[in-house]
Amino acid sequence: MSGAKPDLKEFKKRMDGAVEVLRRELGALRAGRASAGILDPVQVEAYGTRMPIHQLGTIGVPEPRLLTVHVWDKSLVKAVEKAIRNADLGLNPQVEGDLIRIPLPELSEERRQELVRVAHKYAEQARVAVRNVRRDGMELLKRLDRDGQISQDEHRHLAEEIQKLTDQHIAEINKLLEQKEKDILGG
Repeated sequence: MSGAKPDLKEFKKRMDGAVEVLRRELGALRAGRASAGILDPVQVEAYGTRMPIHQLGTIGVPEPRLLTVHVWDKSLVKAVEKAIRNADLGLNPQVEGDLIRIPLPELSEERRQELVRVAHKYAEQARVAVRNVRRDGMELLKRLDRDGQISQDEHRHLAEEIQKLTDQHIAEINKLLEQKEKDILGG
């Protein structure tokens, strides 16, 4: 046995990160009242880079079915409006000077289905991220085995552990998606 064994904690940490991102994204999908978190996934093309919307303005919730974004730099109002419109959230922003009003539509059955589709997209991105961590781990094991730094038994054991971590995280992702789907559909 050599001391060059891969650290399973690092793989777990990366997989946990993917699940945490999903948690935040699903938390931003609101089935009922307005929440500033709805705009968390919105990235705006500004100053030559992509920036989160909260770095470009103040997000407010003045009413249960209304969000506002007070954009600090007037030259970015159009870019912020476009980013909200194109974010696949089903929102229709209205510009009034440097203030963008975002009325939240009443949740029709069609809107609920749209939110469920967005939730499924987020969950699939999280699953892909977890599977990418697994792939990285398996490639590392193959390389260590090929270079003689771990035995075949260690390789098999560590591969099983990485697969177990993957299965646990995919199950957690599916559970989060199922809970969000129930929340959105009112079940």
